[in-house]
Amino acid sequence: MSHIVVLGAGIGGVPAAYDLRKELGKEHQVTLVNKGEKFFFTPSNPWAAVGWSKSEKISVDLTRYMAKKKISFKTNGAKKIDAQNNKLVLDDGEIIEYDYLVITTGPKLAFHEVQGLGPIDGHTQSICTLEHSEAAYKAYQKFLKNPGPIVVGAVQGASCYGPAYEFAMILDTDLRKRGVRDQVPMTFVTAEPYIGHLGLGGVGDSKGLMESEMRNRHIKWITNAKIDKVEAGKMFVTEVDDKGEDYQSHELDFDFSMMLPAFLGVDAVMNVEGLNNPRGFVLIDEHQRNPQFKNIYSAGVCVAIPPVEITPVATGAPKTGYMIESMVTAAAKNIKAELDGKEPYAKATWNAICLADLGDTGVAFVALPQIPPRNTTWAKKGKWVHLAKIAFEKYFMRKIKTGSTDSLFERYVLGMMKIKRLKEK
Repeated sequence: MSHIVVLGAGIGGVPAAYDLRKELGKEHQVTLVNKGEKFFFTPSNPWAAVGWSKSEKISVDLTRYMAKKKISFKTNGAKKIDAQNNKLVLDDGEIIEYDYLVITTGPKLAFHEVQGLGPIDGHTQSICTLEHSEAAYKAYQKFLKNPGPIVVGAVQGASCYGPAYEFAMILDTDLRKRGVRDQVPMTFVTAEPYIGHLGLGGVGDSKGLMESEMRNRHIKWITNAKIDKVEAGKMFVTEVDDKGEDYQSHELDFDFSMMLPAFLGVDAVMNVEGLNNPRGFVLIDEHQRNPQFKNIYSAGVCVAIPPVEITPVATGAPKTGYMIESMVTAAAKNIKAELDGKEPYAKATWNAICLADLGDTGVAFVALPQIPPRNTTWAKKGKWVHLAKIAFEKYFMRKIKTGSTDSLFERYVLGMMKIKRLKEK
């Protein structure tokens, strides 16, 4: 019997545990390790930050669901990976020996890289975790009593831009519904070289589409932006030119701000020599396997993916929901192959499929594959995207509770895309 440990119970980790349980059968042991008992559906965090969604709707205690699937569940979190000796040390000192380790931890949030950034020791809010979103909601409720300027965006080195756009548009929609949008100047600040870059070099006419949306909603923007520091109610921004040289300085006043940080690898991963790149992201080959430690696989936001292109201000490449599902499936199949005495064969489909909710409408971005040149590049706006995002939340939460191992997301979005094209004809 072999022991396979999955580290991290997020959008990648829980499906990985389910996939491994299905692929390997009862003769092998599967253990899921996480910091805490709950799964959180991160894509819904922008809604939670304005009160459109609640904790009980987008989080679930995994204890009984893991027990039903005969998956051992450890909730103390991991302190250290001893990759040389195939051991995982938990925060409470327990040592777990493994034959295979699947790392799906997600990122460490690098608020400390910008002075004054972040919801704990800084002056900006975050939607990276549900806890942060709930804190942002409290700050937003206070803001609504005396509305003023808002600044939203993503700092240098960030790799997740979609949620920043979503939150800016959701704020705009919510403020209009409340009848106070006219009291709130809004500025979008981003490291991207242009609006709609998304860390992907653009998708179709995402630049024109998103710029038009910003103009229609009276949201100003600053691109090629480096956040120098943040003070209470004031953000200091340096805008650079196409060569990366300082071009213009901005001092932005705000009464409410949400800025996405850059990501790092979590400490337990960062401290293992040979496992990761300098930012702490896990190095993997085409089969999701670490080149040095062959029995360690990884999937999700924590894997190392090079930037799509060099930009004047550092930008990273995003890892979208379908891509993560595809990575997880490949990892599970390859571990099964190895246990059967075969070579790994499965490869993830690195396609970027993103549903961005814009409050009262939405935009779907499809880049197949994510890194150019692409077979398909497609971006469309419509109310159907907003509805699809709501449907996907329900689908994924049901998947977590039932232990389903299907992968319907890509088929769903591509099906909607096909219907949209047929209607346009």
